[in-house]
Amino acid sequence: MGIRLTWLGHSVFTVDLDGHTVLFDPFLTGNPLAAAEPGDLNPELILVSHGHGDHVGDTIDIAKRTSATVIANVEVAHWLSGKGVPHTSGHNSGGSHSFGFCTVKFTIAFHSSSLPDGSYGGNPNGFLVTGHESGMRLYYAGDTALFSDMELIGDERIDVAFLPIGDYYTMGPSDSIRAIKFLRPRYVVPMHYNTFPPIMQDASSWANRVSNETSAMPIVLDPGGSFGLPQPG
Repeated sequence: MGIRLTWLGHSVFTVDLDGHTVLFDPFLTGNPLAAAEPGDLNPELILVSHGHGDHVGDTIDIAKRTSATVIANVEVAHWLSGKGVPHTSGHNSGGSHSFGFCTVKFTIAFHSSSLPDGSYGGNPNGFLVTGHESGMRLYYAGDTALFSDMELIGDERIDVAFLPIGDYYTMGPSDSIRAIKFLRPRYVVPMHYNTFPPIMQDASSWANRVSNETSAMPIVLDPGGSFGLPQPG
């Protein structure tokens, strides 16, 4: 078993981890790059990195339909519960918990977080997700600036990292290269770019820099594209 990931545009990914489906930041409605409809997705877990509308997205509708557990910070989880989401798990930075087939650990992220109705969204987060069967580990940075403690996250031995490269609201390509050097993943996938004019980027140019300046393999996907990561031998 291992990891198979699909990019659905912006920061939305479905990840098949050891045969189980995890959905990240499901912003589909209103996303011009969306490669799926909310009704197409049937995750077991939904991970929401922070409260902004382009990350909470369609969480409520998907979670109500599928009964997936939504994992988020305490404030976002509480807000979603108030909107009728049946299963939420609220955590805070540094905390971790087992969800049967994987463990999710919350990391810090440097960004802001308010919910779609303007209420307080708590601290933004990233996630370290480790599959129990394969031991494979992914790091989903969420919306964040570069920060030096990424080097400590890299000590966890990351198989694949998902990093924003759009600039303007998050780190851009150059800072993402520095982040990759801190994190030392086997593979790295760009996100949070090309959705709107302020975050347009040349992903091919970024991938060339990753290949030339880091030890990671860049994985650039078209919306709806998938990639399977082989389990280390």
